[in-house]
Amino acid sequence: MPEATFAELDALSTEELRERAFARARRRMDVGFFWSVLKHLPDSDEASSLDGAPNTVGPTIDEAVALWREFTGHGYDPETEPLLRAAFIDYLLKHPDETAK
Repeated sequence: MPEATFAELDALSTEELRERAFARARRRMDVGFFWSVLKHLPDSDEASSLDGAPNTVGPTIDEAVALWREFTGHGYDPETEPLLRAAFIDYLLKHPDETAK
C-alpha cells in the first residue's frame, strides 16, 4: 500500500491525522514526537507555570484538563489547530509506515 500524499493527508480531519500520527508514533515508540506535540499545546505553558499552591489548585486542574482534552483530540484550540495539523502531516510524511510494506 503506497504512502499517502500531502494532498491526501491534508484532506483528512485533524482528528484523523492525530489518530494516524499517534498510532505510527506508538508503533515506533517515538516518545519525542508525543513530547513535542504536548509542549506545543497552548495550555502547556499555563499548566507548567502554576506552582500547585492551594490558591492555584483550581486553575491547575482546569489547565491540566484543557491540555489533556487538546492532546487527545477533544477540543482543538482554533489558534493551534493549523500547527497541530502541520505537525501530524509532517510526521506521517517523514516516517513511512513500515507495517504497510
